[in-house]
Parts: sequence; C-alpha cells; structure tokens
Amino acid sequence: MATSRRYIHDRLVLLLLTANTFFTVLTAVWILLRLNSGRHEGYIVQYRPSLGLSAFYKGDNTGILSFAVFSLFVLVFHTLLSIRVYSIRRHLALVILGMGLLLILLSLVISNALLLLR
Repeated sequence: MATSRRYIHDRLVLLLLTANTFFTVLTAVWILLRLNSGRHEGYIVQYRPSLGLSAFYKGDNTGILSFAVFSLFVLVFHTLLSIRVYSIRRHLALVILGMGLLLILLSLVISNALLLLR
C-alpha cells in the first residue's frame, strides 16, 4: 500500500503517465476521425520498400484500428509494469514509462503516415 501511495505522489511518474494517456487518446481519436467507413478499396496497412512496385499492402479498417488498440495496450501494460517495478527501482519504472511514451508516439506517427498514403 505504501508503494502505490508513493507511486501516485511522484511528480515525474505523474507527468509520464499523463503524457502517455494524452498521446494514447490523441492516437485513438486521430485514427477514428481519419477513418472513412464508406471507403471500399481499403487502406494501406503495410509498406515494404524492398519489394519494389508491390511495396504497399492494402487492408481494411481493422488494420488501421489496430494501431489505436496497440497504443491502449502499451499504456496499460507499461503502467502496470512500472507500478510493480517502482518498489524495487524508481529509475527503472521511469524508464519503462518513457519507453511506453516512445512506443505510443511511434504508433501515432506511423498510423498518420499510413493514413496519408491512402
């Protein structure tokens, strides 16, 4: 109980948790606003530059929505992992939250790039 109380009162942890939550919500909202349900030819969900002319793989809405689900999964997993590690090493918990922020930002950038390619 004392560990979770110290965890919640740590300002740097709260800053990282707030940033992670903000960018997760931003990713989900950005993807949902950019989706077009009337689009029948699909979305580009993968880009493989080593394949030449067939570098683009098309998929449906679930391929793009998986980026929002991935961001939510990263938020939950890294938060729970940092709570468990905080009692052992504070700095390691901060690194875990920072890596989660990096993954969420990469998900935002990549999903935006794929949605622009449509």
